[in-house]
Amino acid sequence: MGASRRVTLNDVAAASGVSRATVSFVLNDDPHQTISAATRDRVKQAARDLGYVPHGVARALREGSSRIVVLNIDAGLEGEYSRSYVHGLDAELAAHEYVLLVRHGHHTPQSTQQVLDAIAPRAVIHFGGTYLTGRELDDAGGGWRDGLAAHTALQIRHLVEHGHTHIALALPDTKSPLTATRLKFTGHAATNAGIPVPASFAAPRDRAACADTVAAFLADAPEVTAIACFNDDVALRVLAALRDLGRAVPDEIAVIGFDDNGYGAYVTPALTTIHINAEAHGRLSARLALGLGTGDLRPPPARVVDRQSV
Repeated sequence: MGASRRVTLNDVAAASGVSRATVSFVLNDDPHQTISAATRDRVKQAARDLGYVPHGVARALREGSSRIVVLNIDAGLEGEYSRSYVHGLDAELAAHEYVLLVRHGHHTPQSTQQVLDAIAPRAVIHFGGTYLTGRELDDAGGGWRDGLAAHTALQIRHLVEHGHTHIALALPDTKSPLTATRLKFTGHAATNAGIPVPASFAAPRDRAACADTVAAFLADAPEVTAIACFNDDVALRVLAALRDLGRAVPDEIAVIGFDDNGYGAYVTPALTTIHINAEAHGRLSARLALGLGTGDLRPPPARVVDRQSV
């Protein structure tokens, strides 16, 4: 008797009455697609009934479990936090004899499926996934304890403790998947602190354009006495713009960064910022992805690096 034909995505699509792309979205758990729970359940049930196994998984079952973990980082999420997170994730995986594969940029369901079929990874981690899908309360690191919400609140609270009640939020001029989340968390932090929700502006990379943007913003909002920045890269642009405009920092306008990329210590005035131990977050993610106990691994709380700009 000949070998039975391998069940394909097309077979699952036909059995569940949806397109092949929809099957791929469901089985890859693509967070960017809105698919009803009923459709998801129907596709998953069809896959189970047919015994669908991705090609790479079938090979892994023959050769032994894959020892690769994939990390997807969307465009706009790269920065000091992600770099440190990757370092910790890689180190912890290596300690357990796993290999990390990092994919940067936009990932289609088709390209993701190719990776799954080719290497059958032990796990796929979506960097910042809980925030990108609105499940910030499910953040294993504790979104409101030691995650992005808590770190944003620390930034705003530091400014309020220094007497600032009218704060602006400076954002990057390129699209970031976390912009909406950051705006939401900043609003929550301001409301909890009893101050107006900060208005925001995008700080251009071009120095002259950034100065023009900051000047126009402050002309429309003269009550603003402090600017909280999306990250240190944005904060350094804002500092340069204020210097070009002849605005004294922190006497006229305070500026605080976020993620402590290290360069803030070398400007004048030195940049106050928020330091986050992202490496510990990466190690925690590795253990969770492998189904290991976290033991005594607890990321230390974020802290303010108090320099001269606030």
